Amino acid sequence: MTSHVLDLAGAGIGPFNLSLAAQLDSVPELSVRFFERRPSFAWHPGMMLPGAEMQTSILKDLVTATNPTSPWSFLSYLVAHKRFYQFLNAEYEAVPRKEFADYLGWVARGLTSLRFDASVREVHANDGFFSIATDDGAIGARNLSVGVGKVPARPAWAEQLPKSMTFHSSEATQRLIDVKAPRVAVIGGGQSGAEIVDALLDLNAVSTIHWISRRPNFEPLDATPFTNELFTPGYMERFHGLPEELRLTHMRRQVLASDGVSASTLKKLYRRLYERKLETADAPDHGISLRPFRNVIAAEQDGPEIRLTMRNGFDDSVETLTVDMIVLATGYRFVLPEFLHSLENRIELSSIGEPVLESDFSLAWDGPHENRIFVLNAGRHSHGIAEPQLSLAAWRSAVIANALLGREHFNIGQLDPIVQWETQGHTLQTSHLGQAAE
Repeated sequence: MTSHVLDLAGAGIGPFNLSLAAQLDSVPELSVRFFERRPSFAWHPGMMLPGAEMQTSILKDLVTATNPTSPWSFLSYLVAHKRFYQFLNAEYEAVPRKEFADYLGWVARGLTSLRFDASVREVHANDGFFSIATDDGAIGARNLSVGVGKVPARPAWAEQLPKSMTFHSSEATQRLIDVKAPRVAVIGGGQSGAEIVDALLDLNAVSTIHWISRRPNFEPLDATPFTNELFTPGYMERFHGLPEELRLTHMRRQVLASDGVSASTLKKLYRRLYERKLETADAPDHGISLRPFRNVIAAEQDGPEIRLTMRNGFDDSVETLTVDMIVLATGYRFVLPEFLHSLENRIELSSIGEPVLESDFSLAWDGPHENRIFVLNAGRHSHGIAEPQLSLAAWRSAVIANALLGREHFNIGQLDPIVQWETQGHTLQTSHLGQAAE
């Protein structure tokens, strides 16, 4: 191991650690290095479907919310590529996902603190620092930032089905081009499910699409002004201070604020289905079956077919469906990375088995307070629905930077929320997120 001990070592270079690296680029007194097993930056390459759009504002980029003069903003990217005026003239209602991915890649290519083709293999806690084994050599670091992302979530009923007959939405761009199955079921009523249904409509080999969702209908993302208050630092601060039971209750109620389908995508799909119905008016089957309020309870392979059993929440009946392939747009789940297994018994877990995160996004563990393990994209149930989204990435990175420095390098104070969430005079059970840790 080299004698120099870093202030921060980052594992994984996705958008969130990339945001932290971009913010720390303006803090030269901190020595930081980020490691990624892939040879170059890639953001959800399996979901870069034609026409896919962002669900957040371009101003909610890696840095702008707390560091608007940073050279790593989306506006700086547009200027650097001579596309500023054309981008404005295009009047996008939502930014193409491919362009935002290109922006992220541009930042990754510009930062000198990133190391690709270098996995973090093991982490051990020593006296005052972490010993880290990487493909780039052994290093020491006083703090860690874990941004390896989540893993695709597959329902229990799908585990025994062959991978040749099922795939997760994270593999969509690779797998869709080879789909030859005539009857395809898409499980999941969120944005990914909608985009996959849209893509399947273009495949001649697919004759019937079944879109299945547990939700009562195919419902839009709630992006109205007061709902968007849930994606502000002020709300996240108050949410983190609530008892766990209340936080879990609120999460269930707020699902459409983060996991609904963009209104433009729903409108596009409805129009495509309308036109398809006109074209096949004399056919008994118009090629698509929309099945909301269905909870799949079993799936059984029968030769080249899969028999799905579902409970219909509308009329409380049980129905079956036979398909040739299933696409799982069923989201992602947090799994403790293997390189942290040596510390597994020292990390505090919540009632649902997730790591407990402090207000500064560091793990609650039994090690020294000055040696923090920040975990990004693991705090949906501790910090709210905005935590896994891009909306507060720049702000969260500034919170972590201030914690590393022990002072407020980034001014992250906020005005009082427009919505009064808590009872006046009620004391939160956590410290202010904007305060540097003592």
